[in-house]
Amino acid sequence: MFADSAKIIIKSGKGGDGHVSFRREKYVPNGGPDGGDGGKGGDIIFVVDEGMNTLNDFRHKRKYAAQSGEEGKKRNCHGRKGEDLIIKVPEGTIIRDAETDQVIADMSGDNRRQIVLKGGNGGLGNQHFATSSMQAPKYAQPGQEAIELEVRLELKVIADVGLIGFPNVGKSTLISHVTNATPTIANYHFTTLNPILGVVDLGDGRGFVMADIPGLIEGASEGIGLGHEFLKHIERTKVLIHVVDAAGTEGRDPIADIYAINKELEAYNPELLKKPQVIAANKIDAIPNGENEILDKLRAEFEPKGMKLFPISAVSGKGLKELLYHVEELLSGLDDKPIIYEQEFFPELHFLNNDAYTITRADDGAFELEGPKIEKMLGYTNIDSEKGFMFFQRFLKEQGILKELEKMGIEDGDTVRMYGMEFDYYQS
Repeated sequence: MFADSAKIIIKSGKGGDGHVSFRREKYVPNGGPDGGDGGKGGDIIFVVDEGMNTLNDFRHKRKYAAQSGEEGKKRNCHGRKGEDLIIKVPEGTIIRDAETDQVIADMSGDNRRQIVLKGGNGGLGNQHFATSSMQAPKYAQPGQEAIELEVRLELKVIADVGLIGFPNVGKSTLISHVTNATPTIANYHFTTLNPILGVVDLGDGRGFVMADIPGLIEGASEGIGLGHEFLKHIERTKVLIHVVDAAGTEGRDPIADIYAINKELEAYNPELLKKPQVIAANKIDAIPNGENEILDKLRAEFEPKGMKLFPISAVSGKGLKELLYHVEELLSGLDDKPIIYEQEFFPELHFLNNDAYTITRADDGAFELEGPKIEKMLGYTNIDSEKGFMFFQRFLKEQGILKELEKMGIEDGDTVRMYGMEFDYYQS
């Protein structure tokens, strides 16, 4: 079963908490702090695996988590770093945020390895918070939280040329004749179930990758049939070849077929119509002698639009050489860089924004602070102790919260509320 999309949940490792401990030495106040730092959490890393060509591996497992960092230890020992998690995907896989559909990474071209989620930094041990006035700090910094994200993996095949056309017009026969691909070929009135890739070798180091793009029928862009699943594979191609049944063996009108398929391309993504297009009028060996009326009509209809016609027989090979060399010439005039999707979604920034805080003014004039980051830090800090309160105040300063309060006009003696707690503000 060919799978070209999957939804999975990925989670980086949490940073290990800093440790609180004290040395047991004479003449050192309260033993002296020697709590070590927590270890960094593991990253989620995506890597291209040349041996993979589908996303089948993700059909049976949905959750992937890196290892968390260890808590710091006494005697200034650091906690162990969490192990990174390597997730292997086929080349051409696009990683998107499942909620916004924005691109996080495109595993194509030179991008063979990318850190998608970074593990949380380890927290500092209590040794870092010793000062001349606070020689025995009884708190340490917690490790950064893990980042969890649902992502959608989408495989877009990487090919220079895409064969498009209705079922049973000879696309599979064509690609099997001119490349090393070996698709199943039969007189089916339904479509191939997965894209087929092959390499066209023209000799002297010249050639290109061709793909048989299945599933294109009327209504494909609206999800009818399998077309909506496979239209995305056309987006990376640079030249499109319309394969039509010039002999009309299925009773179809090749002119109407080309217009119908281009309509589906435009409905899916109008940019697709900007790609160079060529017409391969197939099955000419089945046209009765002397009857080339349909070829004349195809030329008259499409060549003025820049779509050159090539009469071919995918079975006998007639006309294929002319078609392939024309396509190679078109490709030589185009940018040879692979089509890469730029990053639109940055997980760290997204989750940083989620930890934003708000400051509002209550009816009684008090300043009210809220936000996940503030609530989280309150849970880690003993506000009742003077040292814990000083540590929390330092946090408010480092986060720019105190400066924001000053901009809002806070004055000495004003009340600040945070999750049921009240403090009087005094400028230090």
